[in-house]
Amino acid sequence: MRPKRPKFSLWANLLNSLRGLKEVARHERPMQVELLLFVLLTGLLFFLTIPFGYKMLLFISLFLPLFAELVNSAIERTVDLVTVEYHELAKTAKDAASASVFVALVVTGLIWVATLYHLYFGSGTC
Repeated sequence: MRPKRPKFSLWANLLNSLRGLKEVARHERPMQVELLLFVLLTGLLFFLTIPFGYKMLLFISLFLPLFAELVNSAIERTVDLVTVEYHELAKTAKDAASASVFVALVVTGLIWVATLYHLYFGSGTC
């Protein structure tokens, strides 16, 4: 017999998500740095004189590292819950999750560099 699950509640799910975001932001230094960069770069977007579509592209790209960091934190916590002993597979899982954050940061950086280069040093048109 399957355990009885609570009814779906959009409000409860939203609150759970916000609790998770708050917990990671409170206890994970990398997330704090990424949130600081998110705020600073979002503020910078207000001062850039570039078309709105490009601003939106740059803004949306800032969510990639945040998303990857949340997934990384979830994987790390799950691995820590399952085993407290060193295990090569646990290390591999944590390393892969960490690599996803690195890739997200690189992709975001490339999007910013390519977009700004195109606008300020390229032809300025697509």
